[in-house]
Amino acid sequence: MRRIERAFILLNGTAVIAGLALMAVVVGWNVSARYLWANSLPWADEVARYTMIWLTFLGSGLALREGAHVAISNAQEALPGPAQYWLRWMILLLLFGFFAFMVWVGIDYMNRMAIQKSAALRLPMKWVYAAMPAGFALMIVHLALIAPRYLRAGFSYTDEAARG
Repeated sequence: MRRIERAFILLNGTAVIAGLALMAVVVGWNVSARYLWANSLPWADEVARYTMIWLTFLGSGLALREGAHVAISNAQEALPGPAQYWLRWMILLLLFGFFAFMVWVGIDYMNRMAIQKSAALRLPMKWVYAAMPAGFALMIVHLALIAPRYLRAGFSYTDEAARG
């Protein structure tokens, strides 16, 4: 299972890095073209914007794994051990429910925007809005994979994660 989890993290991280590289190349090329040839690419801003949207959603699960999202841990840490455990269970259930709801909302929104096209690329906006359900589905998988560690220690499991 650990090998599958590591492969999943590697694949997700590679997608984020590839998107970031694409965005950097397109924006860099556009800036260079603007100054060297006094002509910019009409589609560069769109590619950068849509890539950033995808990066946000694809990277959110990786951030969740590291406890990098905003969290209020003082209330949880002030509780005695068993109460912390049950509060973590409640948080997990709420997160799974919210993420599943956002997948459903994202698919609905994506389908509503299916006929709209982007201005420069004429890309169906459905593919831009697909980032939302894809990102939240990835967050569900990431949350399921870290749930046992989270239940044991909250998001202060960095030592355990570093060991393997």
